[in-house]
Amino acid sequence: MRVLVLFAHPAQRKSSINLAMADVARRVDDLTFVDLYEEYPRFQINIDREQKRLLDHDVIVFQFPIYWYSTPSLLKEWQDLVLEYGFAYGPQGKLLADKFALISVTTGGRETDYSATGGNNYPLRQFLLPLQQTATLCGMKFLPPFVLHAANHIGTPEAQRHVASYGALLSLITTNQLDLDEAMTRDTIFPADLPIMAEH
Repeated sequence: MRVLVLFAHPAQRKSSINLAMADVARRVDDLTFVDLYEEYPRFQINIDREQKRLLDHDVIVFQFPIYWYSTPSLLKEWQDLVLEYGFAYGPQGKLLADKFALISVTTGGRETDYSATGGNNYPLRQFLLPLQQTATLCGMKFLPPFVLHAANHIGTPEAQRHVASYGALLSLITTNQLDLDEAMTRDTIFPADLPIMAEH
């Protein structure tokens, strides 16, 4: 599987966990890693180049921190410009059909904050519905998100496990060892329980 990671983080000087995850992703064999804020600091997105990247890959990973219950602004700009009518959707726009979309996201809040009784009132998957529907409209298969809550402290054992598991997850995808059918049945992909293909 050809994997493209689109990394979007506007405040990298304040991030350690996402930078550690990005560093792990860069080291995965046979994977294309793109830092959108490094490539497009003035938001002048090269639409043709980005569309070609999408066509050249089977799995598109969007890695970003939750910003005000949504994506960072450059990633939204990327969606608005790159996923054009006639390319990504519409009667003649089926070029992304059957590709996989995977969200790798971090939150500042705890998992309990993302619940009906928590401070954010809704589960995290509710906030990701626009991305899921975008993938569905484009004919893509939306994998459950790979999530780290309370991601402000990379020194915690949970954060360190998450970083290592991110690399493992990407490696499993590139080597066709991730059980995508099993993954699609889950609400989220947990670092401690990656769905690995059974050996025959």
